[in-house]
Amino acid sequence: MSGRPRGLALSILIAASCLLALPLCLTSTPSYALSEIQREDLPSPVTPPATGDSAAPGAIVPTPQAPGTKPSDQPADDTDKSEPETPPANGGITSPRADPDAPPPAVVYDLNTLPEPVKRMHGLIIEACRTGDIEKLRSLIGKGDSMTQLSLGDIDGDPITFLKSLSGDGDGQEILAILEEVLSAGYVHVDTGTPQELYVWPYFFALPLDKLDPRQRVELFKLVTASDYDDMKQFGAYIFYRVGITPTGQWLFFVAGD
Repeated sequence: MSGRPRGLALSILIAASCLLALPLCLTSTPSYALSEIQREDLPSPVTPPATGDSAAPGAIVPTPQAPGTKPSDQPADDTDKSEPETPPANGGITSPRADPDAPPPAVVYDLNTLPEPVKRMHGLIIEACRTGDIEKLRSLIGKGDSMTQLSLGDIDGDPITFLKSLSGDGDGQEILAILEEVLSAGYVHVDTGTPQELYVWPYFFALPLDKLDPRQRVELFKLVTASDYDDMKQFGAYIFYRVGITPTGQWLFFVAGD
């Protein structure tokens, strides 16, 4: 994709990302871009039990517990019974701007080191891209709860129609070319041994852009222009398209933005 000016498109993407992030910046509770913030259940008012007639002389009438408190004779239960937080589409990867001192994950190019399910899905996506027919992605994207995430926000309607809307040519060939080039770059294996474990392409997303060596910058310029690179350095992270595949071979996301 080198040689195609995308400076304006990426500038719009960065501006849109910043606008989308503004409401999060105004809150005091940090969260990942796609995590679901659990709403706390408000305690229901406690109604004192009916006593009927007046209490007998000398009888002790228990004081009603304040709303939301537990009876003193019951042990407190600190167990969090809320639903587990939905993993972010980035697989829990922390942007390098969040912790610049953290060691970056190893960059890998050898596809033979991938688990077989991951290697198979990677090959199927590449094969579909090379046909030039974006419909070939439909079965790989899936549907329902297991559908590949294609946007950091909600999308309406058909996923293939949505991908076509992102493609400059209108038929999806440009987005197929981008997807193929993303998957042709090196990758990183992140969050090993956790529920968020992922294989992510390209590796630029997990590395500080200002630490890329000349060879890595050449690889980056296959995806973005030098102007895009400067803009992303100012933003603090790679925000162009990336792909995540789980160890079980599920195509988890194909998104751009931050």
